[in-house]
Amino acid sequence: MTPAIDYYSLLGLPRNATDEQIKKAFRRMAMEHHPDRNANPEANERFKEINEAYEVLSDPQKRAFYDRTGQAPGNGGGGMGFDSFEFGGLGDIFEAFFGGTASTSQRRSPHKGADIGVKVSLSFDEAYFGAGKDVEVSRVELCSSCKGVGSRPGTNPEKCPDCNGAGQVRRTQQSIFGRFVQTSTCSTCGGQGTIITAPCQQCRGQGREKVKKRLPLNIPPGVDEESQMRMSHEGEAGHYGGSPGDLYIRFEIKSHKYFVRRHSDLVMALPLNFAQAALGCTLDIPTMEGSFTLKVPAGTQHGRVFRVKDKGFQKLNSKNRGDQIVIVKLLTPDKLDQRQRQLLEDLSASLPKATEYSRPEENLLQHLA
Repeated sequence: MTPAIDYYSLLGLPRNATDEQIKKAFRRMAMEHHPDRNANPEANERFKEINEAYEVLSDPQKRAFYDRTGQAPGNGGGGMGFDSFEFGGLGDIFEAFFGGTASTSQRRSPHKGADIGVKVSLSFDEAYFGAGKDVEVSRVELCSSCKGVGSRPGTNPEKCPDCNGAGQVRRTQQSIFGRFVQTSTCSTCGGQGTIITAPCQQCRGQGREKVKKRLPLNIPPGVDEESQMRMSHEGEAGHYGGSPGDLYIRFEIKSHKYFVRRHSDLVMALPLNFAQAALGCTLDIPTMEGSFTLKVPAGTQHGRVFRVKDKGFQKLNSKNRGDQIVIVKLLTPDKLDQRQRQLLEDLSASLPKATEYSRPEENLLQHLA
């Protein structure tokens, strides 16, 4: 009489399989079909069959009987009764083959504290030259009274009575498939393994407190509103012995009376009247570090650009600097006295009249933007 289930085929084994091969095959298939891991409705029945096969093939006497008769001992060939087989979820499988439990310890491991960020306001000059400033941060630190322990100074946390310091509790449930043992975090100690019976009065047992700190900050020349500085370990305190987080600083830069920043360049407008532009002139123009003499050639047109090398911002992480860009802004007077009007009329009469129209130049089109 052949059995309803071929145990060797079920485990994918030859009939001369060794004890070690049987154990490995069972471990692999039990993990795959265990009801705790497999939501397929057929997984329970499949897992039952796998356990029946292992129960027989792992016992030398039962295996010998099965090999001779083709039937499991004690039930007339119908397979072993599964109601008598107890298993404790994935934990028991891991205990059998690895010497531990499926779930790792729930004790809280050290991890880094949270990063924090602040924004620092700078003047245009401070962004250009660099500055030393103090920055105020609000952050969580270890309690200065209990040093992060959470207990009143002079006392220590006690072992949790519910989990006996393990941080986990095991609960057994009976079902039609046997006994299931579930491991969960202890609700009394939150997985810590200890409880605080005399909380620190300053932090109320939390081990951490909110504080405000002023930290010195050395701002290099050339920062802008896209820049970000990091101060290592100046963030919030770590958890359970972990390192503190980091502090990230962003900048808000005020505007300047003359200059506009474009990346590392400084841009300014140079107002010229008609005579200065037509005749040319020499002018002292402001820079961030004093004045610079600029020669404006005769016939300079509105929108002409002059570039003064190395008078812009210093580039971060570099010794190079940007330039100062000077854009001519031609001024047309809207009020003239009698003498000025007469002079311009005489000049107009002496100049050739424009007789042809033309396409606008690119610098004129830019004014439409």
